[in-house]
Amino acid sequence: MAERMLKFVHTPQKIPQKRAVDMRLQDFDEIYSRFDPARASEQASRCSQCGVPFCSVHCPLGNNIPDWLRLTTEGRLHEAYEVSSATNSFPEICGRICPQDRLCEGNCVIEKGFESVTIGAVERYITDTAFENGWVKPVKPVAERPETVAIVGAGPGGLAAAERLRRQGYQVHVYDRYDRPGGLMIYGIPGFKLEKEVVLRRWAYLEECGIHFHLNCAIGNGENDTLSFAELRQKHAAVIIATGVYKARDIGGPGAGLAGIVPALDYLTASNKRGLGESVPEFDSGILNAEGKRVVVIGGGDTAMDCVRTAVRQGATSVQCLYRRDRANMPGSLREVKNAEEEGVEFVWLSAPEAFLGDAQVTGVRAVRMHLGLPDTSGRQSVEPVPGSHFNLGADLVIKALGFDPEDMPKMFGEKGLEVSRWGTLRINHRSFMTSIPGVFAAGDIVRGASLVVWAIKDGQDAAAQVHDYIQQPATVAVAAE
Repeated sequence: MAERMLKFVHTPQKIPQKRAVDMRLQDFDEIYSRFDPARASEQASRCSQCGVPFCSVHCPLGNNIPDWLRLTTEGRLHEAYEVSSATNSFPEICGRICPQDRLCEGNCVIEKGFESVTIGAVERYITDTAFENGWVKPVKPVAERPETVAIVGAGPGGLAAAERLRRQGYQVHVYDRYDRPGGLMIYGIPGFKLEKEVVLRRWAYLEECGIHFHLNCAIGNGENDTLSFAELRQKHAAVIIATGVYKARDIGGPGAGLAGIVPALDYLTASNKRGLGESVPEFDSGILNAEGKRVVVIGGGDTAMDCVRTAVRQGATSVQCLYRRDRANMPGSLREVKNAEEEGVEFVWLSAPEAFLGDAQVTGVRAVRMHLGLPDTSGRQSVEPVPGSHFNLGADLVIKALGFDPEDMPKMFGEKGLEVSRWGTLRINHRSFMTSIPGVFAAGDIVRGASLVVWAIKDGQDAAAQVHDYIQQPATVAVAAE
């Protein structure tokens, strides 16, 4: 094994080739090509097989990364897939959209100068190869169980829970208000990061496993809802709430209500639906279309990066990203910042909006320069405005990418006993994943707040294990939410 691994000393790091900028701006296809077998084996062989694999330690799922890197080097790809998929319900998706620079690759013990192993690209290569070769087989439980489990929300957390419960033999029913499963993986993340066929392929696989999908099915007590939450609980032995958080954080100030100022998710959803071949009136009318417009995106996370890179592909005349901190303090992936800069996006660092200009339609953003102060209680540096530093940015379309908050879940479900935190997220017992209502569990962003897909997968898998324990011991007194 030593002869095949530890090659980082004389084999340089190589990421998959990126399409040329002028080509990738013409469409929404993924910008990174796939490794070929030789390059995948070569890059996997750079792993040092260290005694304490910090890549695994800093992976939310605890993936056995050194093991499947070694198997890839040895050409044992079927086994590499088995190891990879043992801990991760969607390795082909994490390989594409995880911020590896902050997680596994960012904690690789290979010292700087030699650079980390390209873990994400190899992970994607392994699972794509497995699908192409028919190694991804539908789950066949050892025994079918009579109990049914409902999962509300077909995002990554809900789908991960569904897959794990199906392995245990449960009859799993996934309810989602949209017409396709995937949540933000379908409607929020653009195709240049995650092509929709990848998510739809996984949907087809989960259906083959025997998971039942109820789409265009809204759960709640509203007039347009399909099924009440009370009815759902009566139909199933347990319920997992994995709805995610979709309520956009707003921004005030003079002119905040002008036309042309839109939430990021509305903008991205319109673009993704258009790419899926759907008719989107708000896009066709120009409300959610950046073509020919000066675009300003407010925010510094991955959603902001998705917006700026979508805008340049739609034909915006200029795209600027306004962020109140500097590059080093940006929450989004630095790899995405680099890709955006290559594509012509201008970053206006240490700047925050104060007002929006225009009469009926927005024509610009009035901003102020910021400077970083001392760290606050969270450890992040505070930001303070620089007196007399105001400036204007011209804008025909302003996109607010300021993050997401949970909807009012007790009101939506008509369950006053469903306890929430001070942030509006669902309160659970963090050992049992159970909410304040016995038999009702929760996982993903609706519990932890807006976070990464990989954390939603982890939570979904863990919640499924707790649901199994709960059903196995139905007489056990449910543990109340902490």
